[in-house]
Amino acid sequence: MPNTAMKKKVLLMGKSGSGKTSMRSIIFANYIARDTRRLGATIDVEHSHVRFLGNLVLNLWDCGGQDTFMENYFTSQRDNIFRNVEVLIYVFDVESRELEKDMHYYQSCLEAILQNSSDAKIFCLVHKMDLVQEDQRDLIFKEREEDLKRLSRPLECACFRTSIWDETLYKAWSSIVYQLIPNVQQLETNLRNFAQIIEADEVLLFERATFLVISHYQCKEQRDIHRFEKISNIIKQFKLSCSKLAASFQSMEVRNSNFAAFIDIFTSNTYVMVVMSDPSIPSAATLINIRNARKHFEKLERVDGPKHSLLMR
Repeated sequence: MPNTAMKKKVLLMGKSGSGKTSMRSIIFANYIARDTRRLGATIDVEHSHVRFLGNLVLNLWDCGGQDTFMENYFTSQRDNIFRNVEVLIYVFDVESRELEKDMHYYQSCLEAILQNSSDAKIFCLVHKMDLVQEDQRDLIFKEREEDLKRLSRPLECACFRTSIWDETLYKAWSSIVYQLIPNVQQLETNLRNFAQIIEADEVLLFERATFLVISHYQCKEQRDIHRFEKISNIIKQFKLSCSKLAASFQSMEVRNSNFAAFIDIFTSNTYVMVVMSDPSIPSAATLINIRNARKHFEKLERVDGPKHSLLMR
């Protein structure tokens, strides 16, 4: 399959100051939240190509949100901006004092998407939720989500509450990127077989650069529904700390009386996390199983690779 077929155009839009560039810098450019304060406003459209899982290239268009630019996107630049879009991510500042204008621009985006890229997937991020009083967050997000879903018809949108100061940003972006992975079902089937073969409680697959969760399988019910994005956030911060000391993060084992968790490099583009609770299975056996599965999962990452599965024995 030619490389051009694997480029996915992603539009990142929203009013100036909504936090688009900050979130992009945290996820894809290894910024920590406090460092985003020095980022300036985006002028017009900032293009970046992010290689993801080797063959998949995200063609990110970070569109400046000043009124002049927004008006141009819907007039003179309309075809160029909205043609061949795979994903539209629209970011709303939850505390914006110009909500009506925000909604007007969002509707204009939807009209242009409907005309130029009707199959595009749409995500709305209700951002800066950390600024909302904690006991009001659920209510405010639910109201905003209902408004956005109603406004988006006949198109469908998925809404997420986000903040650069907690794991919600990773939850949203993992869900977005998941939609773009071409062989994700095959990946999940093989991850399930791998988990069952090695008798794991749970197996997670992370993209290596961003540490976004791209696939998982659980055999046992887990209590914390936010555990994936929490792990992404913690390990990404730890990786950044390592790099500041000129060290590179490779693997980790965490163990207590209830479980053992192994995080290790898996393929050239992924890390794997394996959670085990059976005390009779030694660490060395789990690490050997991870090593033995690497070659198989390397093949799966190639979209034109073999269509076979890791079989149960």
